[in-house]
Amino acid sequence: MISFGLVTEGLTDQIVIENILAGYFDSSDLDIRQLQPERDKDNENKSTYGGWTLVFDYCKSRDFQEALQFIDYIIIQIDTDVSDDYNIPKLDENGEFTPQHLIEKVIEKFRGASGDNFYSNNLEKIIFAISVHSIECWLLPLYYDTDKKKKSQVKNCLKALNPQVDKKHKFRIDAKNPEYYRIISEPYRKHKVLMKHYAENPSLKTFIEEIQSRDIKIGDEEDW
Repeated sequence: MISFGLVTEGLTDQIVIENILAGYFDSSDLDIRQLQPERDKDNENKSTYGGWTLVFDYCKSRDFQEALQFIDYIIIQIDTDVSDDYNIPKLDENGEFTPQHLIEKVIEKFRGASGDNFYSNNLEKIIFAISVHSIECWLLPLYYDTDKKKKSQVKNCLKALNPQVDKKHKFRIDAKNPEYYRIISEPYRKHKVLMKHYAENPSLKTFIEEIQSRDIKIGDEEDW
């Protein structure tokens, strides 16, 4: 079975990506391994501390290099809301960068962090999930039926998402409760739902296109 490793800012990001992968491959039986942050073995709703600094630290580590030897694909997720903190500005003298331009700059940063030669040799095995500007933006298409502007929003996404989540589920996600993120992103586990909505948010679209470009087959060839 094809295996995926997740290197993310936090547990809630892992949950969203796991649901997206389940929907994309139309399978609830995927080999997904949480590399950073690791899950608590006794309670999957707990994890060691995350954050953007540890994402970069992991990608510079021997653990990352070793993981690529036994895991087929590693997905690296990071938000761009604090990209200035890792020395990637969101604009220049010509104005704000487009989501795609910003994603390209973040990927180049990771390339330098892991080493150009190592990155080039493992290019096909590394899939970036750069969420502009937060992974909550990826959930907006699920909660705004007709508002195209909201679906493609990249700023203040948590603020935009919370009223809709509260209306439907009677809770808010300010506290980053893992179970809440599991519930609100669960619709993406349905292949038809994901494929209907993924292109409505720019950085989610880029992530899905990254997966598509690998032409990954799950399970036996005869099943396809």
